[in-house]
Amino acid sequence: MTSPSYRAPLYRDPSAPVADRVRDLLGRMTPTEKVGQVNQRLYGWDAYERTPEGHRLTDSFRDEVSAFGGMGALYGLQRADAWSGVGFEDGLDARDGARTAEAVQRHVRENTRLGIPVLLVEEMPHGHQALDGTVLPVNLAVGATWDPPLYAEAVAGAAAELRARGAHLALVSALDVVRDPRWGRTEECFTEDPYLAARMTEALVEGARASGIGVVLKHFAGQGASVGGRNSAATELGARELHEIHVEAARAGVSAGAAGMMAAYNEFDGLPCVANRYLLTELLRDRWGFEGVVMADGGAIDRLVRLTGDPVAAAARALDAGCDLSLWDASFARLAEALDRGLVAEERLDAAVSRVLSLKFRLGLFEDEPSGAVESSGVRVGSALKGQTDQGSSAGPGGLPRPSVPTGPVGPAGPGERIARASVTLLVHEGGILPLSPGTRRIAVLGPNADAVAPLLGDYTAPQRPGTGVSVLQGIRAAASPGTEITHAEGCALVGDDTSGVASAAALAAGAEVAVLVLGGSSARSGDTVFDSNGAALTGSGTPSGMTCGEGVDLADLSLPTGQRALLDAVSATGTPVAVVLVQGRPHAVPAPRSSSWALLSAWYPGPLGGRAVADVLFGNAEPRGRLPVSVPRSAAHLPVFYNGKDHRYRGYVDQSAKAEHAFGHGLSYTTVVYGAPRLSRDRVTADAPRLVCRVAVRNTGARPAHETVQLYVRRLSGGTAWPRVRELRGFVALDISPGTEAEAVFEIGPDTLASVGADHERVVEAGVVALETGPASDRTQGVRLEIDGGARSAGGAEPAAGGPAR
Repeated sequence: MTSPSYRAPLYRDPSAPVADRVRDLLGRMTPTEKVGQVNQRLYGWDAYERTPEGHRLTDSFRDEVSAFGGMGALYGLQRADAWSGVGFEDGLDARDGARTAEAVQRHVRENTRLGIPVLLVEEMPHGHQALDGTVLPVNLAVGATWDPPLYAEAVAGAAAELRARGAHLALVSALDVVRDPRWGRTEECFTEDPYLAARMTEALVEGARASGIGVVLKHFAGQGASVGGRNSAATELGARELHEIHVEAARAGVSAGAAGMMAAYNEFDGLPCVANRYLLTELLRDRWGFEGVVMADGGAIDRLVRLTGDPVAAAARALDAGCDLSLWDASFARLAEALDRGLVAEERLDAAVSRVLSLKFRLGLFEDEPSGAVESSGVRVGSALKGQTDQGSSAGPGGLPRPSVPTGPVGPAGPGERIARASVTLLVHEGGILPLSPGTRRIAVLGPNADAVAPLLGDYTAPQRPGTGVSVLQGIRAAASPGTEITHAEGCALVGDDTSGVASAAALAAGAEVAVLVLGGSSARSGDTVFDSNGAALTGSGTPSGMTCGEGVDLADLSLPTGQRALLDAVSATGTPVAVVLVQGRPHAVPAPRSSSWALLSAWYPGPLGGRAVADVLFGNAEPRGRLPVSVPRSAAHLPVFYNGKDHRYRGYVDQSAKAEHAFGHGLSYTTVVYGAPRLSRDRVTADAPRLVCRVAVRNTGARPAHETVQLYVRRLSGGTAWPRVRELRGFVALDISPGTEAEAVFEIGPDTLASVGADHERVVEAGVVALETGPASDRTQGVRLEIDGGARSAGGAEPAAGGPAR
């Protein structure tokens, strides 16, 4: 029984300011306990094991807690995939996952001197990577929607599921910008454009925070610029390229309240990001005011031994640069030795520990007592972000109602399927073959991706229960009119040069009124896939288990494999109209087939219900509204092909045009629209007050509804600090326009729209002349001149708000 005179320590007082609680707790900690708080060494799936009585915590987990008098963070307690080796036979479903998370917290609280709870960190690349977790379309599909609010809604649902299972932090790729589509992790990127990436990153952070989850954004910074599109390869970024292209999404994430940043594997200016003080401290903290945590990518600190020759020195190097939390590294566990040897100041360790503790307080971990029971209505979980600030915690519970555990994927009306439909991008439409007529009676559905669900899902996906998902063939069968004859053949394998099935598939096409040819790639992992220590696929000189995309699966050639090309040629040679659907995680270069009546659609790994989404677009139950988030090259030899390169008037090779096969922002619909010229409320502004309005009218001249994404670009014509880019996206507006009617897109132009990166790498409005351009794609714009008088003005005025999850 507690004595009446007992007074709980200050760090246990939820009404005290966070800074005071952190200071009190830090002052009570031993060096060993401090080191424990900045380490995340254990794979989460090694923390439990299944027994006949249920799941129990392992000795390795208990030993790790005991060794450091606590645990800073535990990664991937509920992760399931081929790399972890976790499946339905031994892993955690939704209910067992919540129970096990509670057991973890209870053990750490009750078996350590200070009872500091542990951060439970999970992968949420496109949904929660757990058994029975929601699977969303991949990020490239999200980028193709150009719809941040829809994405925020989808993230909120996935984050609520993650929180219901007891987790606190979600690791999400958002910061990588595609500059070379040969890179296998292209699917994890939103886009090649920094503005679009920034808007989607904001939506991600806001959606997760609405459900009580903090987001760790990865990867900071510049990983999308790897040389040759090779994973974890060198980058040759200059400071200006870094600031103009690769850190805008991170800056937006900080302003939106990201809880953390993950330091990338690549280097900047010769220094790996995890040891780069300029990136992690001078830019992220000193300039942007970020107060969240910096987490190393998996094993990145241990890689520094190549530079330091010593794991203790490697740990000191990362800590001194601004890294707060390791991921699987052995080196960071030796920080006490680094202090003893004078390799790093104790103040550095205290600062890192303080940031980890602050995050735990702000996420409400100290107030979320494990319940020890599972209620019949669902698992009792902790409250959402508490809204604590340095002025004290908010009154009342401050969080969301405790949700019941979701038990399956997003339903038919869910945001995941809406993203899938909105992301399907119509690239070519010759001969008017789409939408498919209800009177069509014979359809041949062909290709290696036609009747497969796994390729729809993308990399970083947990095993799915049998019967989960809808293939394109299944979607077409469900959407077709009764009595429609639908035939099917694969025709070829996904990879390789075997063409033995091509002739029979072509015969089915010849006997059909229309052929739907489902080609592309796959990031589906299997038990045969060989993995690196960080979970990336090891490809060697070949392709693992049929994977053509995903982490570690980079391509030198962006054309389709030999068998798929042969199938496309044979089917188009029949003269039957053909709709080619590319299920893919990167743009492939696809030459026009020998047909005057054909269509080409891209479905960017659209998730488990992607087959239904594709069928909805093919039959016109949904209008094609996707717009390209990346430029599509003519071939790998055509690279780089991103739309916003430097404007040096490059005219192309002798044997090829310099233009992309399909430009950034491109996407067709089943109707026709006409754009008017942009109109400005003013044609002259000053740099210190650059505000005006740009309007553009869009008329639907066709017979079907139009969902038009009106794009705003800025092109510098004169003035400025550095050589200008061809054009830069600075806004977009979605219009729904009925047939025969007109709508107007309105853009509020301000400092953020007109700013460019100045001499000191800050964004400023500079004097000169720019063109404001509007249109349906980056290669189809109309522009109007705007003169900017005067000196330079910082964009947006104040610096971004401090990071961290407090609301």
